[in-house]
Amino acid sequence: MTEPKKITWPEGKQFAFTVFDDTDFATLENVGPVYAFLADCGMPTTKSIWVVDGDPAQRVPGRGGSTCQDPEHLRWLLDLQSKGFEIGWHSASWNGLPREQVRAALDRFAELFQHPPATAANHSFLEGIYWGEARVSAWRRLLYGLLTRFRRRGRYRGHVEGDPYFWGDLCRERIKYYRNFVFHEINTLKACPLMPYHDAQRPWVNYWYASSDGNRVQRFNRCIAEAAQDRLEEEGGACIMYTHFACGFAEQGRVEPRFRALMERLARKNGWFVPVATLLDHLLELRGRREISAVERRRLECRWLWEKIFTGTD
Repeated sequence: MTEPKKITWPEGKQFAFTVFDDTDFATLENVGPVYAFLADCGMPTTKSIWVVDGDPAQRVPGRGGSTCQDPEHLRWLLDLQSKGFEIGWHSASWNGLPREQVRAALDRFAELFQHPPATAANHSFLEGIYWGEARVSAWRRLLYGLLTRFRRRGRYRGHVEGDPYFWGDLCRERIKYYRNFVFHEINTLKACPLMPYHDAQRPWVNYWYASSDGNRVQRFNRCIAEAAQDRLEEEGGACIMYTHFACGFAEQGRVEPRFRALMERLARKNGWFVPVATLLDHLLELRGRREISAVERRRLECRWLWEKIFTGTD
């Protein structure tokens, strides 16, 4: 990948920072304190959701989380949105749902939040779109299969036309940005200079974006450590952290101390702190629609696979 040209950020800001929070495990009790802290820091980010309850029999023990069918949780989400946070899509529910139930969930999302979801990330079930081996191309698919021992082959079917779980046309119609590759690099734009980009090999997604790895609190803190923050600022880059705020960021109502200190330090910098869609909209407006080339696709996929092999990124 070539070095990205420095972006002009709004309001004279020097860099951009945001977070896409995967809703796995999330309840008001375990993520509420994190969002209250982010609001105090002036950092509106993106909170993904599940719209409806799934099949209780398919709910993996220890991987629960609230949905919009919980009235208290829904009230909190609407209040969060009113404070400038973005509500994103993380599949319709905790288990894969067939096409018409996904359509109904998308309709319900738009009814609740007054517009379709702008940003999304797959959840690991049947309606996953271009996931598993379909995330990569050519010989990289075989390498991915070997890495995962082919256990995920054919599992994700959201992009497979004619399948009961196909919803690719709904995705293209309703959702603007979809997440794919994750890197250890804090400057997500440096790891993926093209984003947001379109991939003609994956036509059901309008635009793809990458993210920086903050899967759990320890990884998040390593990625945004002091030296990395300073480098992000110097490079004038953009960071889209991907995480699970339900995983160790707050215990018994208390925000994890190292995370708190790092985010407070970051908030004092001259950063543009906005939700994911706002950041990506700015990049798209500045640079226009970008179509990834075969060479660029190969480089991006190889970098992600290299990191996955040696460091275990998502």
